[in-house]
Amino acid sequence: MLLWRWTRVGSGPTTVAPEWKIGDISTKMNIAQTLLSRGEDAAVALIGKDASLTYRELRHNVARLAGGLLARGHCKGARIGICSENNFFFVTGYLGILRAGLVAVPFQAEITENTFGRIVADAGITEVLVSRRSLNRLRPWAKAAGVIFLTEAEMETSSGDPPQRMPDMEPGDLAALMFTSGSTGEPKGVMVSHSNIDCNTRDIIAYMGLTANDRVMVVLPFHYCFGASLLHTHLMAGGSMVLNNEFMYPETVMKEMQEKECTGLAGVPSTYQILLRKSRFRELAFPKLRWLQQAGGRLPDPYIREILQSFPAIRYYLMYGQTEATARLSYLPPERLPDKLGSIGMGLPSTHLEVLKPDGSPVMPGSNETGEIVASGTNITQGYWNDPVETARHFRNGKLHTGDLARVDVDGFIFIVERDRDFIKSGGTRVSSKEVLDIIAEMPAVVEAAVVGFPHDLLGEAIHAFVVVARGADLVPDDVHAHCRRRLPTNKVPEKVVFIDNMPHNSSGKVLKSKLMEIDWQA
Repeated sequence: MLLWRWTRVGSGPTTVAPEWKIGDISTKMNIAQTLLSRGEDAAVALIGKDASLTYRELRHNVARLAGGLLARGHCKGARIGICSENNFFFVTGYLGILRAGLVAVPFQAEITENTFGRIVADAGITEVLVSRRSLNRLRPWAKAAGVIFLTEAEMETSSGDPPQRMPDMEPGDLAALMFTSGSTGEPKGVMVSHSNIDCNTRDIIAYMGLTANDRVMVVLPFHYCFGASLLHTHLMAGGSMVLNNEFMYPETVMKEMQEKECTGLAGVPSTYQILLRKSRFRELAFPKLRWLQQAGGRLPDPYIREILQSFPAIRYYLMYGQTEATARLSYLPPERLPDKLGSIGMGLPSTHLEVLKPDGSPVMPGSNETGEIVASGTNITQGYWNDPVETARHFRNGKLHTGDLARVDVDGFIFIVERDRDFIKSGGTRVSSKEVLDIIAEMPAVVEAAVVGFPHDLLGEAIHAFVVVARGADLVPDDVHAHCRRRLPTNKVPEKVVFIDNMPHNSSGKVLKSKLMEIDWQA
């Protein structure tokens, strides 16, 4: 039961924004206002477990919250935290913060007290919107962190009438700090501006052809840039979102997709691995489903082939991105999947992608030369909050240096070889964990797998594979070893295969390799 009363109160704004095209960015803008301007008043924007919210209601609640935040003394650019599962509270809070000209700082659901305190101090946060579900866990942290919590119950009473005039925003003004962990594990706040979101959102809508008729099943958290992009795109298109926080029960999610007539589903690799190997996904019919989105890492080719075989009429959008690029950098057109499987495609309409060698020259298309993917465009963010060293390392001359190594084919399609930090340096050679993972994924009984480099006295790093198999499968670690020996050179065969019951993921669905290392030490 939500403490906020999601009822029809007042009329709210009713105007619809004029038609726009990619590249149209006003000198004065507020991305929250832009996102909320296209949905018809009576159209449903959000669908929860027991309730729904129309665009009229959402606009009204966002405006009231924005007014309340300004009435509490927050000035333009102040950072406001938000910690919540996907629900109406998060959406209203996030958009309300942006509408008031403030900066939203979403916290990851699995955040620890230490990281919470560090982000609060680094970002200068004085107030955090906290959902009812998160409150008990976070409440003891408030005093030490020096913050005030604004809860679901208090949000309504602290909301006020929208002021006559909201703060004017420039396109480059910050909209959000999206904290992510770098290779050092230290939290880094990516500075996302209003124009970053505007540009990337319009690009995604354009290449996917999203309309007001689209309804996405959302299982990815909004604090994650991929999840946030679903929120941005479906609001700007005037569509709707079904919010489901129960992906640990995939059959329930599938049933709701059918009942709510979802037209799309978005997920990271683990999302589709679980659906394909631990649910009846391939056996079910989804009459309204027209597309699938996948990003957040590389889904091994065998799983993609299964999806294409099971749903030949559905458009499968394989995408590549980073938080530092707001969300998306490239996509592979669905019609090119048969002949370009394994590619991340080409840059978005407003994104220029290059693959550059260490000397700064481009790799030769069609050759085996590899280089780093370097991106430029309006969706590239401003760098890391209070971190000039890391900003200078990754953002140079207006371009984002992604750290991802790739080659380019004769048609200009980009193929990622590996993230530099994901190579396993074993016995003096560099082994791509992706290559080993693809071979293991060929085995039908494998639900998920991960490959890591484990410290080794002689080799430097030994290749260890962690495998989750389907329940009741007649498979043992020696079978995986034997399959790898048949399909891989000797130096790429895992030294050790460990079967585990469940793959450790963070709240965004990405594999926690640090947890696998802990398991390895104990095995």
